[in-house]
Amino acid sequence: MFVRAKKSGAYEYLQVVENQRVDGRVQQRVIATLGRLDLLKQTGKVDALISSCARFAERVAVIDAHKRGQLSPAKTIKIGPSLVFERLWRQLNLHRIIPNLLANRNYEFDLERAIFLTVLHRLMVSGSDRAAEVWRSDYDIAGVDSLQLHHLYRAMAWLGESLPADQQFAATPFAPRCNKDQIEERLFAERKDLFSGLELVFFDTTSIYFEGSGGRSIGAYGKSKDHRSDLKQMVVGVVLDEAGRPICCEMWPGNTTDAKTLIPVVDRLQQKFAIGRICIVADRGMISKQTIRQLQDPSRGVHFILGARMRALKEVRETVLSDEGPFEQVYGPKKSSKDPAPLAVKEVWVESRRYVVCYNQDQARKDAADRQAIIGGLQDQLKRGDKSLVGNEGYRKYLKAPSEGRVFTIDEQKIETESRYDGIWVLQSDLELSAREVALRYKELWMVESIFRTMKSILQSRPIYHKRDETIRGHVFCSFLALVVLKELQSRMAERGWVAEWNRLKDDLDSLTETTVESAGKSFVIRSQLRGDAGRAIQAAGVCLGPGVRTV
Repeated sequence: MFVRAKKSGAYEYLQVVENQRVDGRVQQRVIATLGRLDLLKQTGKVDALISSCARFAERVAVIDAHKRGQLSPAKTIKIGPSLVFERLWRQLNLHRIIPNLLANRNYEFDLERAIFLTVLHRLMVSGSDRAAEVWRSDYDIAGVDSLQLHHLYRAMAWLGESLPADQQFAATPFAPRCNKDQIEERLFAERKDLFSGLELVFFDTTSIYFEGSGGRSIGAYGKSKDHRSDLKQMVVGVVLDEAGRPICCEMWPGNTTDAKTLIPVVDRLQQKFAIGRICIVADRGMISKQTIRQLQDPSRGVHFILGARMRALKEVRETVLSDEGPFEQVYGPKKSSKDPAPLAVKEVWVESRRYVVCYNQDQARKDAADRQAIIGGLQDQLKRGDKSLVGNEGYRKYLKAPSEGRVFTIDEQKIETESRYDGIWVLQSDLELSAREVALRYKELWMVESIFRTMKSILQSRPIYHKRDETIRGHVFCSFLALVVLKELQSRMAERGWVAEWNRLKDDLDSLTETTVESAGKSFVIRSQLRGDAGRAIQAAGVCLGPGVRTV
């Protein structure tokens, strides 16, 4: 039912009209004609009519009064993040998986709610868990009001707690099986239909350093990818499927080399996730002769696409890169920003070992320009003196050590050698795919690196102040669970053709609030307007918002 102005002759008349369906078609029926619009306005009868109707439109009156600032809000609380991620948490069945693993252990607090609060805080704010118990007071999150900081720490300790000895089958050599492993395996089983075609998995590692003294055994000094070799660290590995869905994460002492991590991960995927045929795609740090022999063991049935260390491996440096065979063009030069990056490939065999050499023309130009910028800066620095240059890793690479009584000079031979690698990367694989397909599969590994950037910059697993191994493992696993629900949301939005930058979407969700006000002796809750991509996220999660105003 609505009001319209209907022109008839020289005048407009105000009518009350309703839509009705007749024989499958919508028709409008005039309920009443209120009179000439100009006369109604002159006499003020329109205003009087609206005021009279407003007595029966309580919620509209409340909204208008609130907009005019005539009602003092009793409470305003944020609802967007919990609406979306609580729904996804439940649809992934995590609200059942976690309590079911507690068996007969009784906690005086809701452990599942403590984990969800930590995950939601990691998504929206990141950083230290110490702020989560204060942060939650501004949000409507079910079941967390009584939680305190020590409850969050105990929940994380439970996640990283070792399982009994009879449940350590398929544990890696570097870390025991924990409660978090069981959550990963049950979560995978819940979503197994999504992974039904799982044959390609991506694996990569990173290091996370400790602000404090680190774990008892998991904290160790090692090669830091954050360039913080002065601090103890741990190694974190993440496995994704080809759609970017996180499958599991592994945590090892900080001195564990990447080459030792690949086989234990493959074995766990086969033994605990019941994944048969696997093609593992991993970065060049994973490759070694022993690793490849183990992957090719007939009992495993595993194929691989591994990045090769061009500078470190003599066979690659001297034989593979010296091959003069022609490249096959996969993608030509970019004509627009949406075009794929240029790519050319060629296959090189060394005895029974198959290599794929990849070349990106745009990257080659960038590598050459970056090197020239370094050389230009180095030349300027040499004019001022060379003592400060040795500590600069970028400069040191192109310096020639001085003979007695002389100064540092630029190593022209090193510059020429480095130019060989411009825009080049080399893969080793045993897959019966074309060189083109092998290269494209490996490029998808960058998706894993993007996930790591999300994990370390957006979700910020640091700073880690915990000292116990159990709590540290739980802390990092909460970041993993945050990745799981975030990827679930992004996948559902992508299915609808929606892509939203996470930091902007996070702000849009954070802006959705509910305000409680008092009017005429009643309490009303008014929801704010949806902003930006928040509506799309809520729709993708399957949330129904309901009315904008409701009585308490």
